[in-house]
Amino acid sequence: MRPPLQKPARELLVITVLALAAAAAWAAWLGWDQHHDVLPDGSQTGPYEAWQVTGLVLTLVLPVYWAASRRYLAGAVLGAPAGLTAAAFHDWSDDGSGLFVVGVGTLLVGSLLVTAAASAVIPAATREP
Repeated sequence: MRPPLQKPARELLVITVLALAAAAAWAAWLGWDQHHDVLPDGSQTGPYEAWQVTGLVLTLVLPVYWAASRRYLAGAVLGAPAGLTAAAFHDWSDDGSGLFVVGVGTLLVGSLLVTAAASAVIPAATREP
């Protein structure tokens, strides 16, 4: 029989590890690209390209899958969004308009919804018959 605090301590460890992994993935995929591209018509794009965001998402699939398949659902749902939100806040906080808070909030809600949906499906798909 496990001691009663072992499961919450493991969940907290999983949340922390996934948050750190998400922040590191943000830095690796998005942290270095800080300038907007100006198109010939004068409009701006960026600073991120679609392949960078795709790489970030694919990098985070494995740790979220690992946590959800081992039934660390709080870690799977909360870890990656916490790390992404912290990294985005740090990366975007130099915006003088203050609108970065809207982007950070949108990123938080979106990543929570996606990890919650994945964490609901993964344990059911990995359950042994």
